[in-house]
This record gives sequence, C-alpha cells and structure tokens, in this order.
Amino acid sequence: MSNSQCPVRHSAMPAQHQVTGVRRIAVLLYGLGSYLVFLATFVYLVGFVTGIAVPRSVDRAVEAPMAQSIIVDVALLVVFALQHSVMARPAFKRWWTRYVPVPIERSTYVLLSSAALALVFWQWRSIEISVWSVGPTPARLAVSVLAASGWLTALAATFMIDHFDLFGLSQVAHLLRAKPQGEKGFREVFAYRLIRHPLLLGFLIAFWATPTMTAGHLLFAVTMTAYIFVAIPIEAHDLVDALGEPYRRYRERVPALLPGLPRRNGRFHEKG
Repeated sequence: MSNSQCPVRHSAMPAQHQVTGVRRIAVLLYGLGSYLVFLATFVYLVGFVTGIAVPRSVDRAVEAPMAQSIIVDVALLVVFALQHSVMARPAFKRWWTRYVPVPIERSTYVLLSSAALALVFWQWRSIEISVWSVGPTPARLAVSVLAASGWLTALAATFMIDHFDLFGLSQVAHLLRAKPQGEKGFREVFAYRLIRHPLLLGFLIAFWATPTMTAGHLLFAVTMTAYIFVAIPIEAHDLVDALGEPYRRYRERVPALLPGLPRRNGRFHEKG
C-alpha cells in the first residue's frame, strides 16, 4: 500500500508546481491588463478634458436639461471620489485583502478606479454654456501649452516615486519571481522636495487651463478640485500613521501644492 501511494505523491508534486506557475502567470497577466486599462483611461481622460480625439468630452456628451445634468455629473464624480478614496484607506485594505490576494490588491484598485472614470466618460452630461473663451490664437496656444504641462507633470510625478508600484505592476512581478516585496522607506525625490503633491498639482493645472471653459467643464473642475482638497489631509493622516516621524517632519516643512509658501503650525498645513 505504501508503494502504491508513492507514485501518487510524486505525480502530484509537478501538478502542484504547475498550478502555482499558472497562477503566477495569471496574476501577472491580470496586473498587465489592469495597467493597460489604466493607460487607455488616462489617455481618454486627457481627451475628455481637452476635447481632442475622443467621441465624448466634458463639452460634447449626452444632452440633458441643466438640472439633470448637474445632478448626474456631480453624482458620477462623487462615485469616483468615494471609490478612489475609500479603497485607498488602510482599514479598507485590511478588510479587502481578506478576499483579494495581496499581490493583485493594487491592480484591482487601479482597475476599479479606471472603471469609475469610464463611467464618468460614458454618462457625463454636457452643459455648453460658455464661461470664458480666450480669443487671440497666441493666448489660446499658451493656455493649451499650460494644460499640456499639467498632464505631463501629473504623469512625470508617478515616475518620480515608483510608477510601476503605484499601478500594481511591481507587486505582480515580485510574485512571478517568487520574491517578497521589501518595504520602502520614505524618500524626498525630485519635485517632491518642493511640494508634497506634484501629481495633484499637475491635475489641477490640466483641469483649469483651458482656452474655452464651459459650464460643464467648470462643474468638472470645481468638483474635482474640491475632492483633491478634501483628500489631501486624509491621505496625509494615513501617511503619518504609516511612515511616522519622517513624514510628519516632511509635512510640516514642505507645502502641499505650491512651492515657497510659508508653513504654519497647526492642522491647516494641508492648505499650503
């Protein structure tokens, strides 16, 4: 009986390794797929805000009465804000990773954030009332260049820290190599030495720098700006808890969005 069981155990071992290898490859493909969805969503977001090369934009979308447009548009942005913030909180992550494997937690967050933005693109109601329009061509070009600099700043800021970790690729790559991912300490790098949130500053510039501002675009910019200013102190609290005294000192010394602003003691540092 013992000899007859030996072939079973030996044949099971390769199968077990094969399953593990298949799972690792599946996780890698899932992470890559989520990243590609993010890239497509980011590119579409640029087109959505600027109105360039997309079928629906913040200014050209579903037509509806103004009251309905305001309610629907704000609701869409609130859904995105709640998903984006709630899923990023440590308490949610501790609960979430009881059901979602840790290596794909970030990729899943990225995928769902992309889905929330895609919902905005799909269901956005345009409000075409003109708020401002920059007249001369050189001025319009200058504003467009400023907007482009905002998008580039936001993208570059992700590479200043760890772009591939931020969007989940590092996590799935470590699983594929069967290597544990080490904890990363706090570092001040590049633009993060001047402000704490260059990525968010880039988005703010991109959202507001437009040659033609419609009421729908203004609603989008105002709501997203409000979300950013609400999210900054919440994120700072989590980072202080996670990184401790080094980040606390960094937060006290470096302004949130605008370089060179004097720092003040107290809880309103985040408005810098």
